Amino acid sequence: MKNVTFLNPEFFWLFVLLPVALLWLVWKRKQQTPTLKISSLKGFQGSRSILATLKPILFVFRIIALSAIIVAMARPRTVDISNKTKTTKGIDIVMAIDVSGSMLAKDLKPNRMESLKRVASGFVNERVNDRIGLVVYAAEAYTKAPVTSDKAVVLEAINSIKYDNVLQDGTAIGMGLTTAVNRLKDSKAKSKIIILMTDGVNNAGFIEPDTAADIASQYGIKVYTIGIGTNGMAEFPYAIAPNGQFLFRMMQVEIDEQMMKTIARKTGGKYFRATGNSKLVQIYSEINKLETTEVEELKFYDYEEKFRPFVWIAGLLLLTEIVLRNTVFRSFI
Repeated sequence: MKNVTFLNPEFFWLFVLLPVALLWLVWKRKQQTPTLKISSLKGFQGSRSILATLKPILFVFRIIALSAIIVAMARPRTVDISNKTKTTKGIDIVMAIDVSGSMLAKDLKPNRMESLKRVASGFVNERVNDRIGLVVYAAEAYTKAPVTSDKAVVLEAINSIKYDNVLQDGTAIGMGLTTAVNRLKDSKAKSKIIILMTDGVNNAGFIEPDTAADIASQYGIKVYTIGIGTNGMAEFPYAIAPNGQFLFRMMQVEIDEQMMKTIARKTGGKYFRATGNSKLVQIYSEINKLETTEVEELKFYDYEEKFRPFVWIAGLLLLTEIVLRNTVFRSFI
């Protein structure tokens, strides 16, 4: 009877009547028992008949039978619930990440790039019902992961991000945004989102950020922009030592916030400034809440009725009582 529920538990109130039924049966038994008054019992044998001793079992049978009937009326049953989810309003998301050398700055720990990779991976894991792609850019831009529902592919692409010589150093924000738009322009998703991240100013590429924002708006793509970097000074890499290690020095943080706000405004998005690790986490959490996916959940209930054994028990006990009362205990009635 594990995981049993009752369809009509209100019938359990009938148990309150069982003591009344028991008292009535006892009273009725006394009424049916004949009495004989004599002056002395010395002439009678003192032993008691075994049938007279066992006769109360008939009342026990009836009480148990009534209890079983009450439980059967309460309709015990087990239920097996299976779920099926269906995404009714999916979202396609492309993250466009700046991978220029300045992303190695240490104002976020251990640096901007590693902090961003960690937070972006957590974001991907939470978007279980959406398709996500990844674009990286410096002076140029390319697609590192296509828009896909395979989260393992996207996570692997994020984890493999690093500063190298694949892309010429620089910050081509317009190129990065345009490449992300190309990944989404033919999407049939209900909502199309780009999360554009940079830590500098547009200084490379042949497409202006304003132009890229206009293109995104034409395709109904919303762009959330994130400026990464503290206010003031930060440790930036400026050269590579003979041993291959980066050399750092304090430099002024420069982010074209006005441009990032313009991109967000034109596309219906929002601009954020991540000045530290915790702030970056908060930004992704807010975007996660702003862009919710509607999911239809279907539940299938498979009920298995458990009242039949109680009906059989009640019927068997009542039948046994009737048979015994009209055979073995007949002379005592």
